[in-house]
Amino acid sequence: MAHQLLAGKKGIVFGALDEHSIAWHVAEKCAEQGAKLCLTNTPVALRMGKIQDLASRLNASLIGADATSLEDLETLLKQSMEQFGGKIDFILHSVGMSMNVRKGKPYTDLNYEYLHKTLDISAISFHKLMQTAMNLDAISEWGSILALTYIAAQRIFPDYNDMADAKALLESIGRSYGYHFGTHKKVRVNTISQSPTFTTAGSGVGHFQEFFDYADKMSPLGNAPASACADFCVVMFSDLTRMVTMQNIYHDGGFSTMGMNPAVLNIRA
Repeated sequence: MAHQLLAGKKGIVFGALDEHSIAWHVAEKCAEQGAKLCLTNTPVALRMGKIQDLASRLNASLIGADATSLEDLETLLKQSMEQFGGKIDFILHSVGMSMNVRKGKPYTDLNYEYLHKTLDISAISFHKLMQTAMNLDAISEWGSILALTYIAAQRIFPDYNDMADAKALLESIGRSYGYHFGTHKKVRVNTISQSPTFTTAGSGVGHFQEFFDYADKMSPLGNAPASACADFCVVMFSDLTRMVTMQNIYHDGGFSTMGMNPAVLNIRA
């Protein structure tokens, strides 16, 4: 799909760790489409994952940054603009983590310090990123900012735990900041609600295989793979979608629109 939809554009991709990360696929597809990239993750992730190999292969710069740190975000944006020789055209926020999920704490017995970290890492970091970018005037006019989310922000998936609250906040921030960024800078902000995907973070959710299998049966097209999500992100970063903003867009094979699929009940359609 080498249409060069992003030729001449410059972007930052948060969250690539290894081949299981959606952000990894997004970075690859953006590079295929002609974009110049800066990859970023936490300093720990830079040491633990394979992101340095990806950066080398894509000829991308690599800057460590804690997405919850205003100082780190400011440094990231400034250094990216210096290396790009101009403003940033697109950003992917693919950041999420819950200590309550990692520690096996049920939703009815949350550790609230962990909850604060969940919300800060998984949602408030999106606001911090955009506020810093706006203050620095770092995004080009008609630029595009995306964050990855999940339908648990609207519907109950008990094992998704406090990440559901974080995703609901993330989507709200996307709408609210989309208004301000659009009005003041002509920058569009959207969230993409992706099918269950076997990422490092997603796989930590309890009964994730059952999540995945149920959604796959419910969805007329089946679950959308990470590579297809990456293709969709490319389109959302491109000029083809320059009038789309403040939307939560479902990229889930039709799951979000279904009531019941006979396949789930083993009934012949």
